[in-house]
Amino acid sequence: MGRRPALLVLDLINELVHPEGKYSADGFCEQVAERGVLGRAATAIDRARRDGVPVIYVVVGFSPGYADWPASSELFASARDDDRVVLGTWGTQVHDELKPADGEPVIEKRRVSPFFGTHLDLLLRNLGVNTLLLTGVTTDLVILSTAREGHDRDYHVEVLADAAAADSREAHETALKVIARTARITSVDEALPA
Repeated sequence: MGRRPALLVLDLINELVHPEGKYSADGFCEQVAERGVLGRAATAIDRARRDGVPVIYVVVGFSPGYADWPASSELFASARDDDRVVLGTWGTQVHDELKPADGEPVIEKRRVSPFFGTHLDLLLRNLGVNTLLLTGVTTDLVILSTAREGHDRDYHVEVLADAAAADSREAHETALKVIARTARITSVDEALPA
């Protein structure tokens, strides 16, 4: 059985990677810009579309009123305080440089893992996917979680390290070392050649 990949574009939303996003001061926006993540992710998306590789977007957010917000989460504690990551708002839209094309799925998640409480696994299996190509933020949270859970669901996982970022270079590099135990660390050019 050959390699049948899908490109997962993880949490490249305005709230995290746009200079006007509410999390922009937390280091994500700076690291995304410094590492050229949006440009490399756009290249990966273009090449995936060219090659017939499914492109699937995943966005984190909560319903207005935060009924699905995890009150006990340290990570999401500040979201409710100032109306961050509310689904259906500008903040949870994919950055303009990476907009989904007509028909490309957008999976909404309420936790770190894109598999938890979503239909992502069903979608991937229906598409006949056996390999996950990961791009996005944050390397130490969503990409790590996706790599581990993808591994445990018997997918081959490839992290496009040059199209990913955390809130610091150190967090990104440390996460890649951990991820390398269950996934292949690669690049846009290697995973999706020009």
